[in-house]
Amino acid sequence: MAALQSNTLEAIKNNQAQLLAEWTNSLEASGATRNIKEHDLKQQTSDFLHLIISGLEQGNGQNIAAPGWDEIRQSLEKLSHSRALLGHDSQQTASFIFALKGPLFTLLQAHYRDDPAQLAEQLWEISELLDALGMHTIRTFQKSREAVIKRQQEELLELSTPVVKLWDGVLALPMIGTLDSQRTQVVMESLLQRIVDTGSEIAIIDITGVPTVDTLVAQHLLKTVTAIRLMGADCIISGVRPQIAQTIVHLGLDLQGVVTKANLADALKLALTRLGITVSKAV
Repeated sequence: MAALQSNTLEAIKNNQAQLLAEWTNSLEASGATRNIKEHDLKQQTSDFLHLIISGLEQGNGQNIAAPGWDEIRQSLEKLSHSRALLGHDSQQTASFIFALKGPLFTLLQAHYRDDPAQLAEQLWEISELLDALGMHTIRTFQKSREAVIKRQQEELLELSTPVVKLWDGVLALPMIGTLDSQRTQVVMESLLQRIVDTGSEIAIIDITGVPTVDTLVAQHLLKTVTAIRLMGADCIISGVRPQIAQTIVHLGLDLQGVVTKANLADALKLALTRLGITVSKAV
């Protein structure tokens, strides 16, 4: 397999300003610079070109997994993560690399215009290297994007399960949406922690916003109730609508020992009664 010629490396080193200008223009034309400050783009392109030159000077070849390419891989991973946070897609992120092909090919065509065979070899070498770097960028972008999505999902789960203090000794957890295993775990952790922090004696789980209750949802609720009791607190489930009551009966689910109420107001009234508190209208 042919290797990158020293003449090719010299041509790149001697024409860095031209390459950077044409590369930046290509990036802007493709829309790959969205939400990126001009100074940051200039720094990123300049650093990347220097890293390529440094790697080629050390004779690292096309195997970007080699130790000699460590710095450029780390640079691309950092760039991919920043693009994911900016909301770019994988195509826009990879364009950062692939947009350099045009300026490099133009430069080599002029440099090897009298040697077509050498030109073909060097174009292939440069193309293979940039393709490998581009694919690495896409892979790291996908990992970064998945991490961002996972973090956002966890934040949404936490936001969708707020534990509210209704009264001294009474906590409420209004639930909205589908209740699955992951969400049940978040519910348990947040609710049990608040019970410990506040020393509450009663926790109300309001399922008014839960669209359906099936066997799996009921099991999750029972697990949460059991965990609350193990913490020394009582649990009341409110928001049991007629449709949910019928579904529970139809499925033959055993909620024996679990106190249920039709709405949150009734559940709060029962909780206050258990605490020996009476609320009356002011005269």
